[in-house]
Amino acid sequence: MRSFCGSVFALVGALFAFGLPAFAQKDFLTSDEIEKVREAQLPNDRLKLYALLARQRLDQLERLLAKERKGRSLTARELLEQYSDIIDAIDTVSDDALKRGVDIAEGMVVVNDSEKRFVDQLQKIKDRAPADLDLYDIALKEAMAGTTDSLDLGKEDATVRAAKLSDEDKKLKDQAETDIAAEDAKGKPVAEAKNGDAKPDDKPNRTPPTLLRKGEELPASAK
Repeated sequence: MRSFCGSVFALVGALFAFGLPAFAQKDFLTSDEIEKVREAQLPNDRLKLYALLARQRLDQLERLLAKERKGRSLTARELLEQYSDIIDAIDTVSDDALKRGVDIAEGMVVVNDSEKRFVDQLQKIKDRAPADLDLYDIALKEAMAGTTDSLDLGKEDATVRAAKLSDEDKKLKDQAETDIAAEDAKGKPVAEAKNGDAKPDDKPNRTPPTLLRKGEELPASAK
């Protein structure tokens, strides 16, 4: 689900290892959940917590769709969007931990087991094809794709994944430095941009002033 740009966005909004995740600012968590995230300082604890919150969103969705009721599609879409944000948060926590060399094997076991269940739950909802599915079908597809991508990431070797993340960070840093250098070069004077090719004392040739009218010449004796 996440493109390279999406990865960049995840990097910018990355969870800080010992603080409140930037994701909480998007209001996909309740105030109580935000407080629990604050308390879950260790990556493994935070991964387990997010897996629990994702499960709660899907369980709520299952109960909501169990009965036909007017206006439920809006709530269904909101639950799916919140669920997708939580899955993105899981990926960001694991990425951040791996880049710092933190062992998250314990938390990833819980996440992987949970996401396998999530894929099945989402697929069953799609297969049932509720009457109002078209009103939250996009959110459902995004939730399914995000879960599958996250599950695939979790299956990668931790060392290999950490190396990929470090390489991506280096490329982003190098590109940023290149862009800054290019912007700086745009504002330099022409002489400076040519690396000082023109000497400081060099002056452009100029025609000396004259009082002669156009077409007039000095007499031969005055030349």
